[in-house]
Amino acid sequence: MKEETLERFYNEVCNHYEESYRIILENNVKEEDKINKTWIEYDPVKWTIEPGIENCMNTFINNSSLSFEDKLLKIYEYICLNYVYDDNVLFFFKKRVDENGNKIYIPVDWYARIIGDDWIQKRSTHNKRVCYEFARFFAKAINKILDAENRTDLEACILGLNDNTHYIVGLTGDNYSASLDLDNFNRIKDLTRLKLGLKLQGITILRDDNKILSNAIDKYNENRPEDLAKVIEIDNLRKTDFVSYITKVVSILKEYKLDPQGFMEYIKQKLSDNEIDADKVWRKIPNAKEKNYVRNLSFEYDGKKYIVDSIDQTIKETTDEEIEKNYITNPEEHEYTYYGG
Repeated sequence: MKEETLERFYNEVCNHYEESYRIILENNVKEEDKINKTWIEYDPVKWTIEPGIENCMNTFINNSSLSFEDKLLKIYEYICLNYVYDDNVLFFFKKRVDENGNKIYIPVDWYARIIGDDWIQKRSTHNKRVCYEFARFFAKAINKILDAENRTDLEACILGLNDNTHYIVGLTGDNYSASLDLDNFNRIKDLTRLKLGLKLQGITILRDDNKILSNAIDKYNENRPEDLAKVIEIDNLRKTDFVSYITKVVSILKEYKLDPQGFMEYIKQKLSDNEIDADKVWRKIPNAKEKNYVRNLSFEYDGKKYIVDSIDQTIKETTDEEIEKNYITNPEEHEYTYYGG
């Protein structure tokens, strides 16, 4: 990618996001040809495309009746429908307090960011991935499609937060630029939304004067609702009997057999919509081969304590003592050894 193209994209990213990002490129150029900028990094990990994604891509990569944007969205959809977010990574984050008393969460470098053959082999046995992994194989797939079409006006890269807590895909070129974030941890991820048949929300347009990408996204979202119809139908109950409402939402979600992370984030959003703060507590997946922990939610309402268990996908009244006994409340304050993937 040309330096001036990267610089324009970097400025667009800086103007849009409050957080500080850097651009991460595939390390496939000679040392003397690398761009020397403080906001550019070359990924030490080789970018590859996982077999399922490559098989999906091969079914349409040479289909001239599909636009590049259509192909892009097909890959995006495939990832969202066939993978889940590995929230186990968050269990291993470290919490520190800075000199001003602010909480800082520090990612553990070995969890999917710095990897080797052993990690890749173990990951091939399941479909749980984190943002580092999604960004790498999605960006690689996008660029492979562009290469097949002999396109030089667009290119995908990775945008990484400077504190290494999140990676997303960046796409920029002559006609438009965008960020593609299918696992935004500040809201219901598209990894979850698309499994529920809801609108795609994770692609942010930074520049698109001719609405090329915007129109493709609008077309994809046609006939897709913002929320589940059964949940919308009981919204009046939310205002009169919230516990009954959230209990029914839990029951509705069980029909979709979501992964624990997707279940948790959907329920968390419903609690937030009702201005209820939830605490995240952790539980180890029973009989898991590796150290695999998932987030659950506890909250207070009308003087009572409740636990939403993401593994069992249940909600029940509880006590602080029961939570302390059955869940882990402060994993980020402890040290854990590497476990391999």
